[in-house]
Amino acid sequence: MRKHAFALRSRARSRRLRLVCIMAAFAAIFAGAFIRLVQLGIKEEAGRETRLPYDGAPGGRPAIVDRNGQLLATDIPIASLYIEPRSIPDLDEAVEKLTAIFPELDAGELHSRLRSKDAFTWIKRQIPPDKQQAVIDSGLAAVGFRPENQRLYPNGSLAAHVLGAVDIDNFGIAGIEKWIDANWLADLRGGGVDLKGRELQPVELSIDLRVQYAMEQELGKAVTKFGAAAGAGLLLDVTNGEILALASYPAFDPNNPVDAFKPDRINRVTAGVFEMGSTFKALTTAMALESGRFDLESVVDASRPLSFGRQRIHDYRGKYRPLTIPEAFIHSSNIVMAKMAMALGPEALRSFLGRFGVLSQLATELPESAAPLRPSSWSEVTTATVSFGHGIAVTPLQASMAVAALANGGRLIRPTFIKDSPLSERTMAENLVSANTSEAIRHLLRLNTAVGSATKADVPGYVIGGKTGTAEKVVQGRYSKLLNVTSFMGIVPADNPRYLLLTLLDEPRGLAETYGNRTSGWNAVPLGGALLHRILPMLLTPVFPSPPGAGAVLVATGDCCIGRDLGLGDPCLPQGPVSAAPCPRDRTGE
Repeated sequence: MRKHAFALRSRARSRRLRLVCIMAAFAAIFAGAFIRLVQLGIKEEAGRETRLPYDGAPGGRPAIVDRNGQLLATDIPIASLYIEPRSIPDLDEAVEKLTAIFPELDAGELHSRLRSKDAFTWIKRQIPPDKQQAVIDSGLAAVGFRPENQRLYPNGSLAAHVLGAVDIDNFGIAGIEKWIDANWLADLRGGGVDLKGRELQPVELSIDLRVQYAMEQELGKAVTKFGAAAGAGLLLDVTNGEILALASYPAFDPNNPVDAFKPDRINRVTAGVFEMGSTFKALTTAMALESGRFDLESVVDASRPLSFGRQRIHDYRGKYRPLTIPEAFIHSSNIVMAKMAMALGPEALRSFLGRFGVLSQLATELPESAAPLRPSSWSEVTTATVSFGHGIAVTPLQASMAVAALANGGRLIRPTFIKDSPLSERTMAENLVSANTSEAIRHLLRLNTAVGSATKADVPGYVIGGKTGTAEKVVQGRYSKLLNVTSFMGIVPADNPRYLLLTLLDEPRGLAETYGNRTSGWNAVPLGGALLHRILPMLLTPVFPSPPGAGAVLVATGDCCIGRDLGLGDPCLPQGPVSAAPCPRDRTGE
């Protein structure tokens, strides 16, 4: 009996032991299978991740602000929708629901992509929150959301040509955005730094949003009023080269940069080249004065046009008599400018312009930069035409930089769009002209605004100087008599310059109120006056009554003498007894 009981217990223990062993074996098998599945899953996910198109997508970008801290560009978090085609349980249902949420999707193309059984495909990048919620509510399987950064420009098209744009992956493709990548952001990404835009120091631009808004608004109004094809504007601090405003019309919205690379949306200030016309006469006059062979009392005969074979150079509404240098400047005499340049020679003019940076490509933070179109040879006729801004095409920013150097005492400063950019690193040359020549140019610019072709730019309470420019456009290799580019460059205060304003209109039309005239004095100058009237109170304190002209000298002319104090009625002082009659004003010139 005892033996039987012992045998039963032994068999029970054996059965339990076998059961335990079997259970342990199954547990080991399941554990091994689970571990292997996990390994395979991890390996598959890792392999899939390396194939995803967003693997190289950047992190955040720094915010961009204006010189006063106003926000111009920033990152916002957003989701992008993807799907795993091989995991879709019902293809037709997926296509139906996705096209209902995103009507812009092509159902046939989407069906073809999802039928491929790929591991991953994008459905829609950067979707708004309501669309994301709609996808969630649809209950679709095999979809997911990738958190990304979207660039937001809260002011729309304002300052678009300065800011530039980014692509769908948040990489800079134009303007300051592209400069940020090229300058340092790409290096951080390449170094494996996990970037978050909110942790990066904002990029402070030299742009003043208030001035930028006024410039774009007035420019748009002028282009519309004069039926121009395009326009541009610039405000430059001549003391440090900082750009407070840059506008090019038509513009684009960097929030939707599909139009950014259309030919008519280029940045005309840095990427367009133009014959700047009579604004170049400031440089030619400075060269003549600096040579010592001419001074403000010099007289040059402009009685007859200049002839070069079949070519003739004449003056627009010329006086056709001997002219003093101030007269030649305010009456914009092509003949006098050409004679002075030819007297000094082609090499002198080429060397002088080269020192002021208008013969080589100008580099700033903006990657959009055009090289000037220079004469292939500097013959006598080329020297004559270049002296008054024809036969050479430069960017408006180059021309502005050169005139700024004349006004600030001879310091050539590379312009910048970055606030407080080190001045010493951007100073290209010093003492390009003497203090006397700089003062004389400032006086002539003031004179031209007071009694010459730029009177419509004068603003009470401020000493403004300026020069107009009208150039015929080159169409199919020939100058057009019907299409002009008009420009105006103004400095303020003329006696101690701080700012230079440039306005430019491409193909403006004559109006009834301009008596059909298309020259700068009738369009680019009034645009400059409207701008100065709006922006100067933001930047400078006015002085009333209006201050006198800057460093004026008594200048004898064939019409009258232009007095020392331009704020006292422009007294007419003929070459004889003093007369109280005011000097006649030529408001219709270049």
